[in-house]
Formats: sequence, C-alpha cells, structure tokens
Amino acid sequence: MRTSSILISGAVAVLAPAATASTTWNNYTTANGLGDNFVRDVYAIGSTIYAATQGGLSVSTNNGTNWTNYTTTNGLGADSLFGVYASGSTIYAATAGGGVSVSANGGTSWTNYSTSNGLGSPGIYNVYAIGSTIYAATFGGGLGVSTNNGTNWTNYTAANGLGNSPNNFVFGVYASGSTIYAATGDGLSVSTNNGTSWTNYTTSSGLGSNFVRGVYASGSTIYAATSGGLSVSTNNGTSWTNYTQADGLGADFVNGVYAIGSTIYAATTNGLSFSTNNGTNWTNYTTSSGLGSNTVYGVYASGSTIYAATAGGLSVGVVPAPGAVALLGVAGLAARRRRR
Repeated sequence: MRTSSILISGAVAVLAPAATASTTWNNYTTANGLGDNFVRDVYAIGSTIYAATQGGLSVSTNNGTNWTNYTTTNGLGADSLFGVYASGSTIYAATAGGGVSVSANGGTSWTNYSTSNGLGSPGIYNVYAIGSTIYAATFGGGLGVSTNNGTNWTNYTAANGLGNSPNNFVFGVYASGSTIYAATGDGLSVSTNNGTSWTNYTTSSGLGSNFVRGVYASGSTIYAATSGGLSVSTNNGTSWTNYTQADGLGADFVNGVYAIGSTIYAATTNGLSFSTNNGTNWTNYTTSSGLGSNTVYGVYASGSTIYAATAGGLSVGVVPAPGAVALLGVAGLAARRRRR
C-alpha cells in the first residue's frame, strides 16, 4: 500500500492508511458484581452504567469498576428486570411482575407503580421518561402513560388504536415531544398527539415483520427492531428500508436499536451489528470479538463507548479514534535521511 505526501508551507503531511477499527470489549458478569449474567437492557450517563439483569438492577458509578445491585430487598418491585432508564438522579426500572420501580435519589429508596396505581399490567417490558411523564410498555396491558411522575396512569390499548389487538403486548417505547412510538406484537404504533390517535405501521407499510421488539427515533428518522430485520424510515414512516442478514446484520431477529447521527447499533440474536453510514455497511461483533454472548438484548452508546446487554453479561466496548494525519517538518525529514 502506498503512502502519499502533500507539501504544505514547508511541511510535509504524511497520510498514513487508516487503521482497521478494532473495538476492545470488557465483559462484566456476576464475578464483577452484576446481579445476574442475563442482562436484558442497559443505559449510561457519564461514568454511571445501569444494567437491567435477571437478578436485579446493577449500577456502577465508576465505569464498571465496582457495582451495586438493587433487588426487592432494597425496594424494587421484582428482582427480574426487562428495562432501565435514568435521568439525573432518577432511575426507572421495568420489572417482570412488580410494575415500574422509580428511585428519585439514585437508588437509595424506591417507589413501585403497578395495577393498583392504574397500570394495565404489573409486567413491564420497557420504560422511558421525559420530565414528569413516564411511559411503560406492558405485558398485555397496553402502553401506560403517567404525566405526573406515576401518581396516575392512562392505558392505551387496541381499543384506543394501538396495534396488537387483542393481546395488547407492548415491547418497547420511545417519545419525543408530543410523539410516542410503541413497539407492539402487531406493528409499530405512532401517535403525534400524546396518544389521542395512533397510526400503525406493519409489513404492509414496509416493516420487516409485525413483531416489533424495540424502537428509537431521531428527528424524522424512525428505527424499528423487528423479528424480520431492522426497519428504518427517514420520512416519519411514509416509507421504510429493511436491513437483514443479507445486508450484513448478524441476524434478522433484532431485539433493540439505538442511533447517533449516521451510526446505527442493532442488538441481534447473533451479535451486535454496527453501521457508521446509515445502514449501507455493517460490522458484526460476536463472542469471537469479545462479547459475553452472541444473544444481545439491548444496546446503548455514548461517544466512542458501546454498551451491549447480552445473555452472558454486560459487554462494554470502545471504538478507537480514526487514524491521525502526521505532520512532519521538512527539516525533520532531512535529519532522518542524514542519520541513515
């Protein structure tokens, strides 16, 4: 491979070939303090990592060096968790049978919201929050929304226009402003007016499958994790592009999705798939790359750090910076030549 040089104001810019991106992974398990190796979801803020495990909510405030595990003993509604979200010092935990558990003080104490508070089901698949509004994706109870920090709930089901009639299973939820995105077992349901009305996107709209496991959105772009690929719309759902194993994904079954700019992260049943050009090309990370398991349930990213919730622990990877351009002075080059 040739190396090219450019002369700029008496200096030579040597353009070295970019190094192949090689992500280094660290895997955290019960041996490191996690509540369980089965991690279903992950979120992070700064140096604080939140891992929703089958054995409690595991939190590290120093990038994984030490972990604190919260369970029913500490006030959680259930030990087995499906999802987690955090904002400031407030933590939201989606529990399998104990409702939505909320801590407003970083985990010191917890308040549990369930059917007695108005939720449609005590089983929660996923949770999200904006300010005082909490969104809960439930097992068979539709989408629960509270606009007053959990005091009261409104449940949206097939009767209100949500997909997945008549089971009312919602697997994921995201919101931005007055727009709510609900991943259901019968398509992606979107409301642009805080739940008053809903539009359902299915295979007939261009989705890869009606079974939608997770959802994320940024501006007019919607990402739907389905059992038939990763479906992406860049025009608010008008049309869809579906990415599958044939395009480079690890598997067609996608459990979760996250995106930053042109970079997309897809949690699949055969690794974590990563695209830096809006889905044109994909890199797939598996156990051979350092992941704890090829079964990835959730993914989050911040800067160059990727967090993967796997069936074999929490895997954290750092993507190296692109190759730098070295500027060498002409005199320096001449001196090197004289020393040869």
